[in-house]
Amino acid sequence: MRLAVAPPENVENSSLSMTSLLKICSHCERLSKKDLGVRIPRPLGNGPSRFIPEKEILKVSKVADRTQSIFEDAFSTLGRLDNISVVMGFHPHYLESFLRTQHYLLQMDGPLSLHYRHYIGIMAAARHQCSYLVNLHVNDFLQVGGDPKWLNGLDEAPRKLQPLGELNKILAHRPWLLTKEHIEQLVKAEEHSWSLAELIHAVVLLTHYHSLASFTFGCGIMPEIHSDGGHTFRPPSLSQYCVCDIANGNGHANHHDDPLGNQVSDGTARVEVLMERMKQLQECRDDEEASQEEMATRFEREKTESMLVVTAEDEESAPSRDISRHFEDPSYGYKEFSRRGEQVPTLRVQDYSWEDHGFSLVNRLYPDVGQMLDEKFQLAYNLTYNTMATHKDVDTSMLRRAIWNYIHCMFGIRYDDYDYGEINQLLDRGFKIYIKTMVCSPEKTTRRMYESFWRQFQHSEKVHVNLLLMEARMQAELLYALRAITRYMT
Repeated sequence: MRLAVAPPENVENSSLSMTSLLKICSHCERLSKKDLGVRIPRPLGNGPSRFIPEKEILKVSKVADRTQSIFEDAFSTLGRLDNISVVMGFHPHYLESFLRTQHYLLQMDGPLSLHYRHYIGIMAAARHQCSYLVNLHVNDFLQVGGDPKWLNGLDEAPRKLQPLGELNKILAHRPWLLTKEHIEQLVKAEEHSWSLAELIHAVVLLTHYHSLASFTFGCGIMPEIHSDGGHTFRPPSLSQYCVCDIANGNGHANHHDDPLGNQVSDGTARVEVLMERMKQLQECRDDEEASQEEMATRFEREKTESMLVVTAEDEESAPSRDISRHFEDPSYGYKEFSRRGEQVPTLRVQDYSWEDHGFSLVNRLYPDVGQMLDEKFQLAYNLTYNTMATHKDVDTSMLRRAIWNYIHCMFGIRYDDYDYGEINQLLDRGFKIYIKTMVCSPEKTTRRMYESFWRQFQHSEKVHVNLLLMEARMQAELLYALRAITRYMT
């Protein structure tokens, strides 16, 4: 790390300024006189997440040997352990699959060159203003020999990459609008055309980083201390503590420690109500089955209602130049679409599904990746510890399916064998707002939103929810992209 040293003539003044603002312990005062003028960075946050107490995250890696082993393997492979992986450490089975898939997409043999892969990751993450992922891949892009000029903006990138901006935009916000004509424009370009194998690789990368941006914002992932936005040289302003205490997290009690406040008893009651609803719905399933017409009506009703669910209340903020230069048309998004009252067309899974169509197409054009994606989808969907908050031995499959199918419903994807009337019974409006914001406009996710949904649940359970949202979103985007490619091929 390069240390910034102040000019000698400013040393005395900077020392007086520091000691007058802060109470500094005698040990630190001696050090400050010895190393006068050295600016030492301190982290901007406590731990890998703004939303989850650091001690809870660290506790997982300390008690779970498997998690620790995965962390060590990731560090030895990449030379770093990013905060996304640390937070995913709550669920080591999933983390292992995620890291294996991501490593294959970025590092192993494939149709696209290494610097193209990282640049596409930058394009996808920038679409949601995810500076954390953008900065991560800017560094990786340069390390594998990428041309720094490309980072000035998409118009400085190769002409082959520039048309991918349109695909990036539609996939991120309105994937149902993708057609075989979009594919044809890329594959049949007069020059700088894409092969189908290259296009599959690019589509998987785009959907991977769109959905990972959702997870990053949904878990409040903080930049690492060595990264842009992860540190500051500005001293803390709490005069009753030494600067060394604050920098090392030894100051005031962390206000994350009790996110439930005095609402624990109310939260417990809500969990019990939710469990009772699950039980009643199961009994109704056993006693009576709705007709296909009624099931279709319930889906259309839920799809229409999902369009009316508003996302975060924050005012729209324009992306910074550092981010927006990596994509086109920043005004294009899900929110602007829904304001016009347009309808999302329905894609019946029976007509085009991941299991019967998408999986084989990916595996044929990009061997082994279909298998890895399928394993990752299944792990997220089936992951369970049979707990809900403090309750044990609970079958959560109904709740997990409701979350997954609600996300697909927002994208117009319908399962003929699912009763969409269950969604309103299991997912309250506040939770729906969180889901829609996370999936459609993740950059608007706030800590208040994270804390307000399922207040009574553990942080590990909320991270699991975010894994479900991430994978359901990725699969939804992939379905539309792969359907368009299939139609082009036929």
